[in-house]
Amino acid sequence: MAATDLHTLLKSLRVWSPEKTDLRPFDPAAAPDAPLPLFTTWFAEAVAAGQPEPHTVSLATTDAEGRADVRIVMLHGADAGGWSFASHVTSRKGHQLNARPYAALVFYWPVLGRQVRLRGPVTAAPSEESQADLHARSTGALAAALTGLQSGRLSSLAELREASEAAWERARADPGALSPTWTLYHLRPEEAEFFQGDPERRHVRLRYAARPDGGWDRQLLWP
Repeated sequence: MAATDLHTLLKSLRVWSPEKTDLRPFDPAAAPDAPLPLFTTWFAEAVAAGQPEPHTVSLATTDAEGRADVRIVMLHGADAGGWSFASHVTSRKGHQLNARPYAALVFYWPVLGRQVRLRGPVTAAPSEESQADLHARSTGALAAALTGLQSGRLSSLAELREASEAAWERARADPGALSPTWTLYHLRPEEAEFFQGDPERRHVRLRYAARPDGGWDRQLLWP
C-alpha cells in the first residue's frame, strides 16, 4: 500500500463510533478507595458489553540498557498481590524483567472507550505457584509452554511444527508435565489510571497513587 493510500485510509477512520461504542458517564467521586474493585467492575462491564478478548493487555518493559519493549500478553488474575501474567523466564521479557523488575500494563476496551493503565514493580512467583497456574489452564497452553524456546531464533516453520507436535503429544499424555522456565509474574501497581472517553472529548482520567501506609491517593488528570 502506498503512503498516500495509508494516509487516506487513516483519515477515513473514526474513533468510538456511536454504532459500536457506548461511552458511559464516569463519576470519579463515586469511585472506590482502591483501584482493584474499580478494575473488577470495569472488566466485568467490558465482558458484558461484548469486548473481544478483554483479558489481553499490553505489557511494557525495558532492557538492561533502558530500551523500551512492548507486547500483548494475557491477564492471569488480579488480587491484593497484584496483576498477574506469565511467560518463560528465558524469554526476552523474562530477561528484561530480571534485569529491571518494573513494568507497565495497559488495557484498552474500545466498546466502552476505556483504558486502564498500571505500573509498578514486578516479582516472580515461586515455581510451585507458577506450575499450578499453568496446569489450571488449557492443554494448548501447556503444549505451548512445553514447546519452550520463546524468543529464541527459529530456523524454519518445520522445526516449530515438529517441536509443537511433540509438546502437544506430551501435554495430552501427561497433563501434569512441568515446564521449569514457565513463570508467573505479579505486577503490584504504584500507580493505576482509569480513563473514560467522552463524546465531547472531555475525557475523565482518575489516577490512584499508592501511599506508604498501604492506602491510595486519588487525583484527576487533564485529558
